Amino acid sequence: MLSKAKAKYVRMSPRKVRLVMELIKGKTVEDANAILGTVNKRASGPIKKVIDSAFANVNFDRQAKLLEKDVVISKLEAGGGPMLTRYRAATMGRAAPIKHRTVHIGVELDAAAVETKTENKQSESK
Repeated sequence: MLSKAKAKYVRMSPRKVRLVMELIKGKTVEDANAILGTVNKRASGPIKKVIDSAFANVNFDRQAKLLEKDVVISKLEAGGGPMLTRYRAATMGRAAPIKHRTVHIGVELDAAAVETKTENKQSESK
């Protein structure tokens, strides 16, 4: 693990965030940013922000700067945060709860596995 970053109490449903996360799991940071730029989902904004933050943490205080294509997203998680509960009027004088959900988004980055030519030749011969 090179670095990690978290965004907490994002006012969004964890289920909807996980839908977008499935698209970028295991991709490089460069590919993930390209995908998130084209996805028409509200969750893509906060996820992109957390990935950029984690990538900035990689290059902070390093001698050799890594490129976005050299870093892979190794772990993505969207855990449920606290819910804001409100009530609205329902039939027959009752109150129905409305749950405003929040999510904690976590990202871990790792160095990309660089394959050598000898490994490729061995895998082809098998």
